[in-house]
Amino acid sequence: MKTLEQKAIEIAKLMEDGKGKDVKLINIRELNSWADYFIIVTVTSSTHWQGLAKQIKEYIKDNDLEIHLTNKKSPDGDDWNLIDIGPIVVHLMSDAAREFYDLEKLWHAGTFIDFNESQE
Repeated sequence: MKTLEQKAIEIAKLMEDGKGKDVKLINIRELNSWADYFIIVTVTSSTHWQGLAKQIKEYIKDNDLEIHLTNKKSPDGDDWNLIDIGPIVVHLMSDAAREFYDLEKLWHAGTFIDFNESQE
């Protein structure tokens, strides 16, 4: 059975394989009580985020996870789309939104995981 971290790593790799830019995986378990991992991804268009969201939904269905919430930060949905998988939260963000909100700096006390170096 896969650990939660293994699942987070697999989702991060899935985002990278789907051409998500500058994918970051952060362990935030020690910093709050509502999530264990953030995955932050820059997307290039609404079509791109929709494709990545579809891949996430397929992964969730196959790996005993469930979506708790999806949310769009802007009315047209192109800036910041959040997929809450309970302990894993995926942020699909435009370049502008990612620069403005700077989640990596906000959650700098978390542990950044090099998922390309992690075990399968």
